Amino acid sequence: MERNDIIDFKALEKELQAALTADEKYKRENAAKLRAVEQRVASYEEFRGIVLASHLKPLERKDKIGGKRTVAWNCHATQRETESQDEATEISQEKTLFQPETSAEFYRDWRRHLQSGPERYEALLQLGGPKLGHLFQTDVGFGLLGELLVALADQVRPADRLVVLGILHSLAGTGRFALNLSLLSPAERESCRGLFQKLQAPGPKKEGLSQKERGLEEQPGELQEEERLLQELLALYQVA
Repeated sequence: MERNDIIDFKALEKELQAALTADEKYKRENAAKLRAVEQRVASYEEFRGIVLASHLKPLERKDKIGGKRTVAWNCHATQRETESQDEATEISQEKTLFQPETSAEFYRDWRRHLQSGPERYEALLQLGGPKLGHLFQTDVGFGLLGELLVALADQVRPADRLVVLGILHSLAGTGRFALNLSLLSPAERESCRGLFQKLQAPGPKKEGLSQKERGLEEQPGELQEEERLLQELLALYQVA
């Protein structure tokens, strides 16, 4: 065997260890982000502090404080200041931005950064129907259609009715929509039916408004268009 064909096991072991360390760091910090969201932290600084200290463990009774200290207490937070700033910027972007340019980016960020129902719902509203239709013009992807319907069904608000109808219309125009619809689980089908029941429910009564004000708000032509779109979607999503 020639010299160039010799496998460098030490280099392979080093690469494997680096990959395992990076994966462990991602899981640890992602869990810290979820805890911070659940705790409803008051500020971004508090959120950042929880994530940067995610590697620390609570002191036990046998641990002692004192003596000569040769290393920083929180070395991960103090070393490489520029790296910490980059991480903070990344965390901030994860919380506020959801702007995928491809279906792969959507799927990655949807699963990695958007964990709660409200987060997913607001992200869908932010993107809107046209953008979602462009991202998934080829195919929504196995299992994702059901997740989108569940997020909409759990969080839909009467004020968002038209936007949600637009999202549903765009999804219905994606590739292999009929196949993805047939693969919905029983729970996802039930969420889909529940979503359309909420969309069919009458809006809040406009009590206290004059007849002229009610007429201006309702816009009969717009209401008729919404109703036509709703009936079309009921058929497309096979909701009896």
